Amino acid sequence: MKKQISPFKINIPDERLAIIMAKVIAYDWSQLPDAGGWTSGVGITDLRRLVDYWQTSFDWRKVERRLNELPHFTTAIQGQHIHFIHLKGNGSKPPLLLLHGWPGSFLEFEAIIRPLAADGHDVIVPSLPGFAFSNPITGIIGPRQAAELMQGLMAQLFGETRYIVQGGDWGAHIASWMAYTKPQALLGFHLNMVSIYAEDAVPTSPEEKDLFSRRALILDWETGYNHEQETRPQTLGVAMADSPVGAAGWILEKFGQWADLPKLADGSPDIWSKFTEEQLLTNIMLYIAPSAVVTATWIYQGKRLEGSSHFPAGTHISVPVGVAAFPDPVFLPTPRSFAKKTYNIIHWTEMPAGGHFAALEQPELMLTDFRKFIFTASGGQE
Repeated sequence: MKKQISPFKINIPDERLAIIMAKVIAYDWSQLPDAGGWTSGVGITDLRRLVDYWQTSFDWRKVERRLNELPHFTTAIQGQHIHFIHLKGNGSKPPLLLLHGWPGSFLEFEAIIRPLAADGHDVIVPSLPGFAFSNPITGIIGPRQAAELMQGLMAQLFGETRYIVQGGDWGAHIASWMAYTKPQALLGFHLNMVSIYAEDAVPTSPEEKDLFSRRALILDWETGYNHEQETRPQTLGVAMADSPVGAAGWILEKFGQWADLPKLADGSPDIWSKFTEEQLLTNIMLYIAPSAVVTATWIYQGKRLEGSSHFPAGTHISVPVGVAAFPDPVFLPTPRSFAKKTYNIIHWTEMPAGGHFAALEQPELMLTDFRKFIFTASGGQE
């Protein structure tokens, strides 16, 4: 018996929006001294600019109307409530599954969904378990379990038809576990972040050793959030659940630090050179409005509990992999030589621009590269 798939329309209740705005307005900025721009976390001047726009100009109902132009659905997979976009192509090309990460959302892929459907693909863009409208969830879900849920979603929609996955951040983790656990279901997968390896894979060349050394120094400064969300997500959740401005600051910091942005004279990121207030607030509201800001952090603890940060020793993924190596300033791209120790690399592109939120920052570069990989993975030649 086919499980029920229901059409879904984004419609945050007026009461919820009023509560959020009241808390935004009531935020007491006098209790927040400035430690010096972006040197110790989110830049207060940039956060205040965002919050000022939130109060004076941001129109969530207008955003809802735009987002609802895409076809949204919900379903249940293994007892979990899953939200997804499904834009149909003409059936001439394999289905595509596009997976976001934290603190992103399905919004990252908005610019490339319609072009890919116009190519002939059915395009599926879920909210990961616990994110946005994939709520409520029954408890902690890690990336390996999320991979099972995504496999279940694609099987529900397409049966035994093989498909291609694209992902960065958690989407890359989940895509990689999908290829590990059920390789026969995938024609290939395309990553803009390679960060899961076989447990016994070690850097050997000077290039590999240098990269891992430089990346370790950066991550020591930049991954305090990861340790907190991995070990104490509930405590963090107490603060974020009741403070829209607090949640906005937590998320805005990552866009400022992780995107490929020019620097101002004082070393701060020029965040407004790439993103608009509406873009950033729309993504933030996809955490706050459906009460997902807490549950979206649980995937970090799920990773720790299920031990899914590495593949078992000796693993070599057989499914064809394409990599778009965007110049992520924090999660420095893994060298191809090292990635080949775990993955069957058939396509690799060194990207000239774009950071952690690649599909949002550089949609045309992402679209062009993904199309090339799809062609190759579907049996064509580069």
